[in-house]
Parts: sequence; C-alpha cells; structure tokens
Amino acid sequence: MPRMNTDSEKQGSVAVTVRILGKEYQVACPPSAQSELLDAARHLDENMRQIRDSGKVAGVDRIAVMAALNLAHEVLALNRELQQQDEKQVPDVHGQLDLSPPAEQKKSRH
Repeated sequence: MPRMNTDSEKQGSVAVTVRILGKEYQVACPPSAQSELLDAARHLDENMRQIRDSGKVAGVDRIAVMAALNLAHEVLALNRELQQQDEKQVPDVHGQLDLSPPAEQKKSRH
C-alpha cells in the first residue's frame, strides 16, 4: 500500500478527509490510493471505538497507542502466517525441480 502524505501540496496527490473518533483529519494521498486510505481510516476508527467502548483505556492518546499496537500485532501475525505458508511450499517445489547442472541433466535424460 502506498505511503500517505500529510502535505496536500505534493504533486499528484489529493486531499482526503477522514474521520476518526469524531475528529476530521485531512490527509494527502495519490488518487489511486484514496479508497485504501478510506478503508484504513474506517478500520482504525472501528478499532479505536472498540477500545474506547471497553472502558479499560482512558484518553485519546492511549486509545491511539493501543489501536496501533493491535494493528501492528495483526500485521505481524499475518506476515508470520504468510512466511510459514511460503516455507511449506518451498520444499515441495524443490522436490519437483531438477537442480543439477545442465551437463548432468543431459546425461540423466539419456
């Protein structure tokens, strides 16, 4: 996902208004990333509202930190899962490939 800029003066970017916990923020991003930005803002808003509504965390700053930790945990868990899937698939592929030098491959075919 492309990184979003906070400077709406960047060339080729559009200013997008997102609303998080009832507060509006203007964020600049490439036009092609606008829907991703809005999805990310909605996801963050939902996460922060759940934390706030639990009553266990007070203050917007603390809610934001907890939301950031929750989202970072999600990303790391997904990355770990993808890496494990890749590691399982690599041995299967290696077993199907003939990785011997070309000269040996020709001898084994005859």
